[in-house]
Amino acid sequence: MEQKYTYTDAFNELQTIVKEIENGTTNIDELAEKIKRASDLIEVCRAKLTATEDEVNQLLQKISPVQDSDSGSPS
Repeated sequence: MEQKYTYTDAFNELQTIVKEIENGTTNIDELAEKIKRASDLIEVCRAKLTATEDEVNQLLQKISPVQDSDSGSPS
């Protein structure tokens, strides 16, 4: 079963993995697994950001004044 992550949880875990790799605390046997996990977390973050962007754009369209294409335009 797939676990659901918040953006913050995924981002924080990703930061931890990056720090471990940068600090050299990840041994070579774990490296590929950590990189795969980081890749999965990046996809979670990307999906959350895209969904949020779409939602914000929809909300902005709802609150924007509707402009009539033929109002005030000479024919």
